This record gives sequence, structure tokens and C-alpha cells, in this order.
Amino acid sequence: MAKSTGGNFLAKKADVTKTRMGLPALSDILIVEDENFDADRLRATLHIMFGYEIEVRRAKTLGSALDAVIERHPEVIFLDDYLKPNDNATHTIPFLRRCGFAGPIVVVSGEVDRQRRGVLIKAGAIDVIHKDDLDSVRIAEAMTRMHEASSASPAAVPAKSGAKAKDAKAAQKSES
Repeated sequence: MAKSTGGNFLAKKADVTKTRMGLPALSDILIVEDENFDADRLRATLHIMFGYEIEVRRAKTLGSALDAVIERHPEVIFLDDYLKPNDNATHTIPFLRRCGFAGPIVVVSGEVDRQRRGVLIKAGAIDVIHKDDLDSVRIAEAMTRMHEASSASPAAVPAKSGAKAKDAKAAQKSES
């Protein structure tokens, strides 16, 4: 009989949560957040939701975010709306796109209202979550929206590098 640990419990809980919510399996997420507390809170929530086997990378600045995306495209980016010293998501999203990232961007903002949400969605965010509402339910809703958008439009799914990209293209051809 295998020894039961807290990690095993959390892994099982994450599997049940993913199945129950119909969430896609993820393996690489990038958090772009300059505040340690907010980044750690989001990372912990993502690990509980998706398990500890996923890689959750973090960038504190626009420059380090661009480097992280160039190094390896994540499956989703959680982007702080206002990064120090003076970057905001409406300016940051185009830079991420120019680096070749075509995947979903979820903006996390402490100052979001209806008008700001509309501006961010128009700029290319798949969803906008207020920092006070950042929990597993809101993240699951954003991921469901992301999954529905990628299912409706296969071109919206970020391309994987190397063999995974070739496998995805071959699978798309076989479905046609």
C-alpha cells in the first residue's frame, strides 16, 4: 500500500478539479507579475488547480517576460495590468505578440472596471480578472473561455515548437 502524503492528496484533488471543470491539460504557464505576493498566490492557485507537475514560470518585468516567451512559448500568460516602472497591459500585449506568442493572455488587474476590461479585451486579452477576485473559480472560468475559443478557432491555439508542432499539424491534416 502506497504511503499517503499531502502532495498525493493535492495531486488527486487537482485531477478531480480538472476533470470536473473540463479544463485543458497544461504544462507551461508564464506569470508576468512584479509583486511577489501576487505572483506566489497565483502560482499556488494554479498548482492546486492543475497539479504540481506543470511548470509555472515567472517574469517580473516586460523585458524578462519577452525573454521568457522567446525562450519557450507558454500555453497561457497571466499578465499583470500595471508593471513597474511604467508598463501596462495595453502596451505589453503587442510586444508579447511580436515575440511570436499567439496564445491566450489573461490580464490580472487591481484597477479593472468595465471600460478598462473592454480596452484590454480589444488589445488581445482572452479575459480580465480583478486581483481581488483571483481564485480557482475565476481562473477556471478564464481557462474555459480560453478552451472554448481555441476549440472554435484552431488558429488561435499557440503553435508548439519542434516535434509537437509537427504532430499537431499532422493531426489537423488527418482530421480534414
